[in-house]
Amino acid sequence: MLVGKMRGMLWQLVAGLLVGLGLSGCHASASETKALPAAIVSAPNTAQTQSGVAVVPDSLRLTPIVPLANVSDSLHQAVQQLRAKLGPEAAELRLEVLERACVGYLTLRQARKISQPGILAVADMDLPSSEKRLWVLDLQKGEVLHRSHVAHGRGSGKLRAHRFSNVMKSACTALGFYRTQDTYGGKHGLSRRLRGLDAGQNDNALRRYVVLHAADYVSRQHLQRHGQAGYSRGCPALPPDQYRAIIRTVGEGGCLYLSGPGLESKWLDAAAAARQLAARGWR
Repeated sequence: MLVGKMRGMLWQLVAGLLVGLGLSGCHASASETKALPAAIVSAPNTAQTQSGVAVVPDSLRLTPIVPLANVSDSLHQAVQQLRAKLGPEAAELRLEVLERACVGYLTLRQARKISQPGILAVADMDLPSSEKRLWVLDLQKGEVLHRSHVAHGRGSGKLRAHRFSNVMKSACTALGFYRTQDTYGGKHGLSRRLRGLDAGQNDNALRRYVVLHAADYVSRQHLQRHGQAGYSRGCPALPPDQYRAIIRTVGEGGCLYLSGPGLESKWLDAAAAARQLAARGWR
């Protein structure tokens, strides 16, 4: 029991030091933005047992998604048809996530908050970071343009993200709908700014420097070595061999949806989405 208590105190101390190092966004020194050391990255959650400390790995059980209310039959059928057309590359994109992403996209198009027609990027942040959980879709053609791994913030969890925050220096992923902004050359090379469109949930994105950028901790080599992606400070960081294509495809004025447990958004307006779909289709 004494050993268990000492280990618990040690992990609390390490966690406190990591939080104290947190800065806004992903743009700090190179050493701070890389993946955490393997001893920390792979450290599992722990629970006390009679024999000391038992290893309890991250659960892989996905969080159930409550179906949206008042989705018309025509809109629901359109999403189902889209998912079927997307084919095997979208097999792990849950219908409930896709439907929410599409409703938000259509509502934002009607409100003229996004200007890129037919392109939707959606990440299911409830999936573990070991999975390719980001899809870039062409809604009009019904094609998966890109599918890739994407990192979550180190404040959000380990293999699975289970804490989400809009707070400065939280190092957490913030869920919700984003408008893709301009590009620039930063410490991570080509990067694209993101504007959070959900007040109180992700609207600090620009102030937190939450952007799309490349990261070595999402590379094939890192995934093969550690079995999962490393951590950002809240940015949806991308694989070095795919980031340029993804950043260019989503363009400026596009829609990015980060889905996760507990997310509610005013843009999930099924009635407005149905009107937009009837008037303009997926454009």
